[in-house]
Amino acid sequence: MAKPGHTWNRSRSLEEEEDEEDPVDAMISRTGCAEQHRELQECMAARQDWRHCQPQVRAFGECMAQRQ
Repeated sequence: MAKPGHTWNRSRSLEEEEDEEDPVDAMISRTGCAEQHRELQECMAARQDWRHCQPQVRAFGECMAQRQ
């Protein structure tokens, strides 16, 4: 009889995980808004508060709105 739950044990190396593109990053790249997203990410990393990144938030939002 099979054990309950999943029994898949394949462990992935950290290198394998780093080589895979993040699905969200891939989706954003397809929209053409990757540059605005990168700028927003950099601001968030530096400021640690989205309220200080409003120009980047607006630019990314406007870019995404144009693509939909």
